[in-house]
Amino acid sequence: MESVDLLITNASELLTLKGPKKPRTREQMKRLSIIKNGSVAVKNGLIVDVGRNLRYKAETTIDASGKLVMPGFVDPHTHVVFAGSREFELDLKLAGVPYMEILKRGGGIIYTVNETRNASPTQLLQQSKKRLDTMLSYGTTSCEAKTGYGLDVETEIKMLKVQKKLQEAHPMDLVSTFLGAHAIPKDQQATEYIRTVITEMLPKTKGLARFCDVFCEKGVFTVAQSRKILDAGKQYGLIPKIHADEIVDTGGASLAAEVGAISADHLLMSSETGLRAMAQKGVIGVLLPGTPFCLMMQRYAPARQIIECGVPVALATDLNPNCWTESMQLMIQLACLKMQMTAAEAVTAATFNAACAIGMHNTVGSLEKGKQADCIILDCPNHQFLPYHFGVNLVKTVVKKGRVL
Repeated sequence: MESVDLLITNASELLTLKGPKKPRTREQMKRLSIIKNGSVAVKNGLIVDVGRNLRYKAETTIDASGKLVMPGFVDPHTHVVFAGSREFELDLKLAGVPYMEILKRGGGIIYTVNETRNASPTQLLQQSKKRLDTMLSYGTTSCEAKTGYGLDVETEIKMLKVQKKLQEAHPMDLVSTFLGAHAIPKDQQATEYIRTVITEMLPKTKGLARFCDVFCEKGVFTVAQSRKILDAGKQYGLIPKIHADEIVDTGGASLAAEVGAISADHLLMSSETGLRAMAQKGVIGVLLPGTPFCLMMQRYAPARQIIECGVPVALATDLNPNCWTESMQLMIQLACLKMQMTAAEAVTAATFNAACAIGMHNTVGSLEKGKQADCIILDCPNHQFLPYHFGVNLVKTVVKKGRVL
């Protein structure tokens, strides 16, 4: 009998997500390739077999009877590296104090920027590692991390270097995004700051970032400014991403299609024209239901319309000091309860499509022979329990690269 390092057996449902090798759209998002009483065999960190009633001599065997086994969650939009929490803003928000007034009182993004600038690399590393540990315990095995709380050359590069250290030292796979264009510093004009981003920051991202993002929004960066930054990022080998149409429809979705972005994120206000342009170019729509939830907004991204337009949809936490959650389980629950996605669509969006949104779908996001053995075992009998049983951590076991954590 062939020997393996790990054998997971008797899963009530094994979600393999086996299917097309490209982002899933429309009906494809509902197909989880479920194996009842499923098993996964792992050797040297890779999946060597997936099926029913597998027979191997295993160093470690896990009986998953009555449980759900699925790929580890992939979180494709986080701001995990930052200093300074802003819980003091909650009472102000509840009292109806507008964001711009909170900003004047020393809160908002400027507070986080100041705290992050003052934090040492060691402090940032320790705080961010704790967040990644929590994410891992909730089943996230790969994630993206953005800069954007430096807004000066020194701090933006400091954040990228911290993210590189996390990538090297933490069990979780982490890919870096440069988001120097997250906001305009209060002491600079937009034109001056964009010049700094392009001429001073971007050249220093080599070997530290894979993507270049920009916050394209009314009062932040215009479509023309965003295009300029993303095109400049391409010159340094950075793949475009874009924060698009969160507050108003600026045309961010259309810009994402135009510049060949791998994803456009938020999309609460995107036009149908912009969404269809994204669908045509295969741009992934990363939806962030935690953001309107914690900002107490009435509107969420129109997931049904986005899916019907043919856009491949992913889910992410948007983990940041204004939306502090490490739970992709909560994102699945909000996607179903607030955005009318089905449980199957939400699972696809939180695994395979999310992996596509950060260019990792060839190694993670599904349980298939030859792929990295990143899987989670949940204390529920099927995938429909994920949005049904909320407010708790359903993950009981996390396996990363074949190692039981």
